[in-house]
Amino acid sequence: MTSVNVSSRPLPRLTSLPRSVQVLVAGGGPVGLAAAVELGRRSVSCLVIEPREQVSHARPRCKTVNVRTMEHLRRWSIADRFRAAAPLPVSWSKDIVFCTSLAGYELSRFTGVLGLALEGDRFPETGQQAPQYVLEELLRDVVTELPGCTLATGLRVTAVEQDPDAVRVTVEDRAGGQAIVEAEYLLGCDGPRSAVRDQIGASYVGELALRPNFGMVFHAPGLWPQVKHGPAVQFWVVNDRTPAVMGPMDRNGTWWIIALGVPPELGRRTAASLIEGAAGVPVDARILSDDPWTARMQLVDRLRSGRVFLAGDAAHLNPPFGGHGLNTGIGDAVDLGWKLAAVLQGWGGEQLLASYEAERRPVQDRVVREASENMKTLSTDLTAASLEDDTEAGQQARRAADRRIQQDKAAEFHALDLVLDLCYDPSPVVVPAPDPGPQPGAHPGPQPGPHPGPQPGARPGGRLPHVWLGPGRSVYDSLGPGMTLLVLDAPAGSWQPLVQAASRAGVPLDVLDLRPRDLRQRYGAGLLLVRPDQHVAWCADVLPADPAAVIDRIRGAARRPRTG
Repeated sequence: MTSVNVSSRPLPRLTSLPRSVQVLVAGGGPVGLAAAVELGRRSVSCLVIEPREQVSHARPRCKTVNVRTMEHLRRWSIADRFRAAAPLPVSWSKDIVFCTSLAGYELSRFTGVLGLALEGDRFPETGQQAPQYVLEELLRDVVTELPGCTLATGLRVTAVEQDPDAVRVTVEDRAGGQAIVEAEYLLGCDGPRSAVRDQIGASYVGELALRPNFGMVFHAPGLWPQVKHGPAVQFWVVNDRTPAVMGPMDRNGTWWIIALGVPPELGRRTAASLIEGAAGVPVDARILSDDPWTARMQLVDRLRSGRVFLAGDAAHLNPPFGGHGLNTGIGDAVDLGWKLAAVLQGWGGEQLLASYEAERRPVQDRVVREASENMKTLSTDLTAASLEDDTEAGQQARRAADRRIQQDKAAEFHALDLVLDLCYDPSPVVVPAPDPGPQPGAHPGPQPGPHPGPQPGARPGGRLPHVWLGPGRSVYDSLGPGMTLLVLDAPAGSWQPLVQAASRAGVPLDVLDLRPRDLRQRYGAGLLLVRPDQHVAWCADVLPADPAAVIDRIRGAARRPRTG
């Protein structure tokens, strides 16, 4: 099918929609917009259909944009724009405090949480605390700045039909008017109530938590002077009145709170007392919005049907504890975006698209499991007698609470292994490392999916370990938009057969010669092929015997390289 250039301005009418586009994205939340940015930066024409005219500030939802997502924003050259828009700078705080109330006793504290502190050269961008709507508004702006990308709001996807050559998507406005747009591929990024998921017959599998929660946003300019614990990005309140998680949205008195175990009717009826119970003092608060929710631990039974793919909340749901949901969805969008672009541009093969589910499903599964584990110990589970007593019994109860909190909650707030050390192993488009055979005393080989714990050097399928190449210059800043061959230790020109094989296959490949920097020991190999998503596709000390087979494997053409 043919595609057309699409206007980059928001479209008010169905009649303004293009008749055809390379990729249609259903859902213009952060995940759908991230997919559009990944595609649009690779010159793929893309139409995003989103029912909401404006981004709502009433429900901030995700507030943790993690290190890995910030690395993608850096790659898109918008990390600084995002930080400038965030109401709280990273310097505001790097702490999470557990307390009996904002004005009460401090029970425990974690610092350097959620990737908010740099760790040497492990990553180039710290995490950022910001309401979801800040990221969403920025991504809307970026999408409309990209030639060939269109954000159409006030519309929704209602029906999907496909054949081997195209997908026909029915788009509807609020008045019931309809238009049909033909696309080469459709991405369902339309959230938990995904019409795309329903249309392809996919469904969630998993559990629903039994305990409800009641979220609110409120304005209370006089609250900060009552807080005894100093700035923090989150306060976990442990008491019988309002077991809760809460924190500032800005420095001007706007707060969010999640009252744990509170059903909607009770929450709305007792909103003021819930806030005062968490604060520990009378509070003059104006409720701005409420957001009741119940945690879900679910994965869709399949991520793909023909030319239709699911990503983000349309594909997986997890409890918010640890801040992984949105960030996992951004990872979906990046993985799928560059692969679709490669196929549309002619150098990616069918196995590249098949690898989306093979690579992302284990990640999604682990995130759901880790977030569910984090939910096992909440403020409701930490309440105990005498916690607020100014007695020896109270001191003992608070010391016991501190020990339990440090034991049970540290993994939730220091989860960079889960964020940075995921490895797509096995993957149909990654060349595995040679099997060295059984080693004396060795543990069993790598298990499928993400691997816990930082690993030395580069691994096939793993994120390229980060290094600084100069002040403010990350190795990631020097990678090309397609594949990149890092040359760390090899005779001059010896890598040319690999470059030539890539050229013959039409694979965009940049060569980054880092031999003078003595990084061989850091990466554990002399040559590394790095994908557009900064994951290692192949690494070795010598050129492969069959360079063309390696190139075919990593571009999804399915041919296996010869060994030896």
